[in-house]
Amino acid sequence: MPEHSWDGTDRAILRELQDNGRMANVELADAVSLSPSSCLRRTKALEAEGIIAGYRAELDRDRLGLGLTAFISLKVDQHSRETSRQIEAALTAIPAVVACYVVSGEADFLVEAVVPSLAAYEQVLLDQILAIGPVTDARSTFAIRTVLSRGPMPLEHWASNR
Repeated sequence: MPEHSWDGTDRAILRELQDNGRMANVELADAVSLSPSSCLRRTKALEAEGIIAGYRAELDRDRLGLGLTAFISLKVDQHSRETSRQIEAALTAIPAVVACYVVSGEADFLVEAVVPSLAAYEQVLLDQILAIGPVTDARSTFAIRTVLSRGPMPLEHWASNR
């Protein structure tokens, strides 16, 4: 099956959906100057290719009582693919962990966690994160204030060189 040829219209669809993922197809079609059927076909293709990975509600952490955001740099021993899988599985099972990255540099993983309080963070760190066997060190940095916590993703480069 030939790869879809993405263009500026697809980029416009993505921009609009990043601003308002609940936008009705008719509104989206109007915003990107397409017929509703063409717009829906393109949106479905973007979903099928995994470019649109999903839709979800953005929740306010403070209003949910999750006022403390911690970034935790983890060092591990026994570097291997199996060790990485074990750590990844353990971290993704912790509800307070909202993002996790394998990184280069001083640390091996960078974890973002949200909790209601410092006491709750201590519990997550000591009882869950440091309990992961290969984790040997954890360094925490706490967010004072959130300036920007999500996209939109920059799309200027995408589809122009395809």
